[in-house]
Amino acid sequence: MGVRGWIDGDESGREMLSRVLTERPYLHLPPFQKFPLRVGNVVELVGPSPCAKTHILMQAAIDCILPKHCGGLGHLVLFIDLDCRFDILRLSQMLRNRIFQANENKSNDDEELFLECMKRFLYIRCYDTLEFLATLKTLHYKLQKERQAQGISVNFLMIDSIGAFHWIDRASTSLRLGFDNRKALSLHNVYATVVQEIKKLLLLHPMLVIASKATILGSRYAANAGKWDRNLRTLCSPNSAVSSVTKKVHQFMYREYMPSIWQSFVTLRILIQASDVHISTDKNHNKSVYLSQWLMPPVSFVDSFIVNDVGVFCVS
Repeated sequence: MGVRGWIDGDESGREMLSRVLTERPYLHLPPFQKFPLRVGNVVELVGPSPCAKTHILMQAAIDCILPKHCGGLGHLVLFIDLDCRFDILRLSQMLRNRIFQANENKSNDDEELFLECMKRFLYIRCYDTLEFLATLKTLHYKLQKERQAQGISVNFLMIDSIGAFHWIDRASTSLRLGFDNRKALSLHNVYATVVQEIKKLLLLHPMLVIASKATILGSRYAANAGKWDRNLRTLCSPNSAVSSVTKKVHQFMYREYMPSIWQSFVTLRILIQASDVHISTDKNHNKSVYLSQWLMPPVSFVDSFIVNDVGVFCVS
């Protein structure tokens, strides 16, 4: 539809909402179904390592790259790996299991579908802050090229993990930012540039941004100090030999270390923690239980989930 067609077009509110929700659908991502995510959100997954943050990113990526007839969105995903520990074999295993499950255990054309999905997964690894900034500045051309080649747009921008170079940058005093030798590579300047580049990118390529962040444990700036203990409940596994287990949640505190310019850029924040509880699955395998809670917007209820070969699943 050209400009004239857009100006002369006439549609009802119902038709407009149907069109917008089709083009930019909500994503109900386990274990965060309480608040559906959509293009324009900047989501931060906060938690110590390891607590399944990268698995959650993989789950979201698979939900995006799977075609619609397999329960996905059929769009591209851009994954920027700053932690340099991404396990592509794990992603491949989860994707193959999802395809096998979606095809009702029929193996016809599974390999062709797998290759088609993997073409939609765009992966970039950065080893330092300057490489990360250079990547952000050139992403528009890369995404434009991929959209022209594959005929579909990028729905997700994933960053794992956004604070990977924090302590290196904090200790650096002699580096300079880009071409301006008078501008020191301070933490504020780094993240001001990161936020600025992502904002410019979102204007040209509307996406859902999901960034993981490792936490620093401490007593200052404690978040949700008593909420974990106030939400004790029982986990039930219907296929387990032991039908229930009491969840003991320890007080969890973390210290915020990211600059304020990044904190104000985030629109949704989720706190994730590993617990010492294990439950039995249908194959009598013990799985660790993880806990998640919304910090922004604040919700007192704690969700529980496990990670298996197919993905992330909530437990109740």
